[in-house]
Amino acid sequence: MSPTSSTTLSRSLVFLLAIGAGLGVASLYYSQPMLGVLGADLHASGETLGWIPTLTQLGYAFGILMLAPLGDRYDRKHIILIKAAVLSLALLLASVSSTVGLLLAASFAIGLSATLAQDIVPAAAHLAPAEQRGKIVGTVMTGLLLGILLSRVVSGFVAEQFGWRMMFVAAAVSIVALGAALWRGLPRFVPSTQMAYRDLLGSLLTLWRQHPSLRRAATAQGLLSLGFSAFWSTLAVMLHGEPFHLGAGAAGAFGLAGAAGALAAPLAGRVADTRGPLAVASLGAGLTMVSFAAMIFLPFLSAHAALWLIAGSAIGFDLGIQTSLIAHQSIVYGIDPAARSRLNAILMTGVFIGMAAGGALGSLALAHWGWTGVTVVATGAAAAALAMRLWPATSRASTPAY
Repeated sequence: MSPTSSTTLSRSLVFLLAIGAGLGVASLYYSQPMLGVLGADLHASGETLGWIPTLTQLGYAFGILMLAPLGDRYDRKHIILIKAAVLSLALLLASVSSTVGLLLAASFAIGLSATLAQDIVPAAAHLAPAEQRGKIVGTVMTGLLLGILLSRVVSGFVAEQFGWRMMFVAAAVSIVALGAALWRGLPRFVPSTQMAYRDLLGSLLTLWRQHPSLRRAATAQGLLSLGFSAFWSTLAVMLHGEPFHLGAGAAGAFGLAGAAGALAAPLAGRVADTRGPLAVASLGAGLTMVSFAAMIFLPFLSAHAALWLIAGSAIGFDLGIQTSLIAHQSIVYGIDPAARSRLNAILMTGVFIGMAAGGALGSLALAHWGWTGVTVVATGAAAAALAMRLWPATSRASTPAY
């Protein structure tokens, strides 16, 4: 069955792909709210526990770079199903871990196999008719973003009521069910290249050099991700101190503000289909910059007013960043249909680099200049992304420099 026509992409299949992307990426974040309970059970120090989410993210980054390109070489359906099987086993291994060392190994495997989410998104782009690609990718991204947002809420509740091991068991069962549904509902994909694996990885650099639109999209989205990470990596620390004195639960609650960005993803994709992705990417970057800049007034507000401003800004920049991401995916997926998995790997590697840099720079800024420093870092990164989108493209490369 060759997915070459729009008839292969029913509404139910779009819904299934959205759920699959959400469940896959949620596996990265289940451990974060459970670290305190988990540490007490395994008698691990806070420093050691910090390696659990770190190795999960490193596994994800490694998987994006080293495994996601395989989607162009082999049937994406088989790759997704294999990763689903490995992910369910890794989650089960985490649930029975009796030592931190075993849990760390399971965490890396979880991150590695959770990249099935990054196989599902280009699969949706491949199945979608060109005139609806932005809308459909936006819908699948809604599932992915809701998976990120809701994973911490669900795992915190389950761990508190039933224990942290049960959360990993429940996650494994959900992935098994997902695999069964995808096995039945997902069509097969014809490979777009016969490159050897070494050549496939080498082509990532070739694609980067060849397509200025790819470089601009990956760099601009990486800058927006830098600001995003600078904010969220320091929010809990800021809320814990003067004048708020709020716990980690409060910081997690602010994450629900990002639901606005997730739910707006299909709309952003629809606008990208009709008005063009460049305008949408620029609009998203501008909204992100303004939302970050508004928080410069936090030191001059009462604690109550400051919390409202943080919530409003979080809604604004989450919406802006997700809008830009959908637009950048529309740009990237339109460059070369035969290389969509590799193009997606490059784009998401840029996002990950931005997230890692944002966490480091945000913590440094908070330590030396307080929340004002974090705001300046985030606003500056968003302004640079907007400038990159608005700066006239003069390249004579073979593809439009969106």
